[in-house]
This record gives sequence, C-alpha cells and structure tokens, in this order.
Amino acid sequence: GEDFQESLEYAIEQARERSLHLVPSFHPLLIAGVATYSLELFRAVPDLEVVYVPIGLGSGICGMIAARNALNLSTRIVGVVSSHAVAYARSFEAGKLLESPVSTQLADGMACRTPQPDALTIIRQGAERIVEVSDAQVASSMRTLFECTHNVCEGAGAAALAAAMSERTALQGRKVSVVASGGNIDRSLFASVLSENG
Repeated sequence: GEDFQESLEYAIEQARERSLHLVPSFHPLLIAGVATYSLELFRAVPDLEVVYVPIGLGSGICGMIAARNALNLSTRIVGVVSSHAVAYARSFEAGKLLESPVSTQLADGMACRTPQPDALTIIRQGAERIVEVSDAQVASSMRTLFECTHNVCEGAGAAALAAAMSERTALQGRKVSVVASGGNIDRSLFASVLSENG
C-alpha cells in the first residue's frame, strides 16, 4: 500500500477472503513485548526527565507509557509524528479520533492515516504532548545519527532525535532520551539522504 493504513486494510481484506488468521499490529501482548526496551531504558537511567518516542501505530509509545507507569516514574513522554502524517497529533489535540491524509516521503513508518483507538486513549492519558517534525528535519537527524553514531535509522527511527533537536534550547541541562527505532530503509533512499547538504 501507499501508507500503513492502506496496507492494513488490504491485510484485513485478505484475511477475511482467504480465512487467514490476522496477527494484530496493536495488541496488549505486542505492547508488553515492545515495552521491554523501555524497561531497560528506565532501569539504566531512572532519573530520566524526558523521552521522545516516534508514533507509527502507537505500540512503541504505549509500551513506553506502560513501563514508566509500572516503575512509578515521573519521566515526561513526548510523542513524535511526521508533519506530513498528523492524525495522532490532531486526534491528541481534539480529544477524539480524527483521520488525516499522509504525504511523508521519508518517514513511512509513521504514515498513519487513522489512529488506533486504544492506542490514542493510552497516549492521551500518558503522554505530555505530541511534536511534529518535517521530512527535512528527519533527513538531517538521519545524517546526524549515521555520522555521529554510525547507526542507520529509517525516517521514523530518526524522528525522535529531530524533535529533540528542535527543542534543544528548552532541554539544556536535562536528562533526555530519544528512541531511535527502525533501520528499515531502502539503500538508494538512504544514500540520497546522506548526500544532501542539509
């Protein structure tokens, strides 16, 4: 599909037509599994003040919220979406589920048109806010991550760093973490991002 939603709708259709079992992309057991990296982070840095988490369908940030709450920490959790895929940000602000078109060319792991209702509820209860980042900011963070840490991050994976960098003045002197999730990027696209002068 052109975006996550289209792919999900196709998978649901195929499961129905062919009597296949559809493994849900948002499920309590999935969130528990995803939350393990959050537990590791919070145990390593229990006095962490802020963590930025990219939002695709929502399992990562929901796992982060669950881990923080389980450990009874006060860490502020900030969600991050592409400014070209704002469904979660608009829904968070409105207090209800809103669909939004997707046009991101780089952060396809965040290309969600329709928020998952249960995820939205958890995010609204546990996240401080949601920040939007542009494809240009994401590309810059992908380059920074590669140049400084030698890690390959897909667009969605670099979005949290892009958000933190956009708020770096306000974050000075604080203990901050960013979730750099996912390295699923086409080689030619990654080469193009690295060759940009941004």
